[in-house]
Amino acid sequence: MTSLNRFFRPMRMLLLAGVAVVAISACASNRGMSSPDYSGLPAGQSHQTLAELTARYKSNPKDKGIAIHYAAALRAVGQSQQAVAVLEISVGLHPRDADIAVAYAKALTADGRFEQSLQVLDNVIRPEAPDWNALLVKGATLDQVGRNQEARALYAQALVYAPDEASVEANIGLSYAMTNELPAAEQHLRRAVQMRGATSRVRQNLALVIGLQGRFDECRAIYAAELPPEQVESNMAYVRALLTQQNRWDMIAKS
Repeated sequence: MTSLNRFFRPMRMLLLAGVAVVAISACASNRGMSSPDYSGLPAGQSHQTLAELTARYKSNPKDKGIAIHYAAALRAVGQSQQAVAVLEISVGLHPRDADIAVAYAKALTADGRFEQSLQVLDNVIRPEAPDWNALLVKGATLDQVGRNQEARALYAQALVYAPDEASVEANIGLSYAMTNELPAAEQHLRRAVQMRGATSRVRQNLALVIGLQGRFDECRAIYAAELPPEQVESNMAYVRALLTQQNRWDMIAKS
């Protein structure tokens, strides 16, 4: 989150933050391909990255890695519908590819198409050997429709297969934040920031949860380590605004 506008994005953008950006040419392992995350980049860098990936996608739309990264970059600037469209094409080109299917489900969730996302994920998740990233995205989707306990059960399962992935702990933390259980949210986010793949977005989410508990100095210090001064001030103003709202979690989830 790098500005007031970003703070007002739906909570699904937080839950779908993903893990560290992986090399576009990286091959998928049998544990699934980590989802790229461009959501914590400064605005200028986000648009520059998007421009570069747009060019790469246009020159080679059949490359699944480029398509996945391009869709993630689109989501990072709020273009979730376009991300869905990109991945719909990729699903047609790679109909049996689990990484494409999970990325497609993630884009669907970001666009608010929760039931469709769940259908895609249920077709991908193999009970005998589930993909941790698919479990993560399904959990995030269930959180969006208020099925928080089911979501946390999936995150716990994902931790079995990927115990060192920051995105899993981060999503558990955000799940607790959605039900206003802030100490539990902080506990999991603190774990997440110490783990492999922790992004600036994860650290900023920790700052948000700390700020919503009234610990402004600590909140500001975390933001200051991640963001330019003007963005720090915008974020602090938003935290204080949330604290004046009785329905502050509704504002994050629905605005």
